[in-house]
Amino acid sequence: MGLEYLHAYWRLPYVEAPKPEAGDGNPFVELPKLGDDRKALILWRGPLTYLVMNRFPYNVGHLLAIPFREVPTLVGLTPAERADLMEGIIKAQDVLTKALQPDGFNIGFNFGRVAGAGIPRHLHAHIVPRWSGDVNFMPVVADTKVLPVALDTLWERLKAEV
Repeated sequence: MGLEYLHAYWRLPYVEAPKPEAGDGNPFVELPKLGDDRKALILWRGPLTYLVMNRFPYNVGHLLAIPFREVPTLVGLTPAERADLMEGIIKAQDVLTKALQPDGFNIGFNFGRVAGAGIPRHLHAHIVPRWSGDVNFMPVVADTKVLPVALDTLWERLKAEV
């Protein structure tokens, strides 16, 4: 009985990517400027916020709702930005429900690096679809998450529901 190998090729770019420091570029500001929503993985644009697929997802369909303006805290948002951000979260949940039929969702924010925020100066909401039994031994024993669909294929499926 030989050792089985699971290759998570998508993970290497995340591991090797430079981690942004204060003063470095902000991908959440740059993505909407690309002019190619498919390349940027942007699914929807509201007046003040947008929805984008997470390039390094916790689970299939992991989306981010992000204000266009760089703001680190909820209190820093204008009332209009708060309302549009909530509309984006609702839109994300609706799109994921139609496209993937999850059994539930984890929706939340990470404020500050110690809380898990990768870009603490630009708040964003995580919308993570969940299914019964979607947790397995891989993250525990191999620090690996198995994702059964490519991001570009999933973008097409989700975009059809926007």
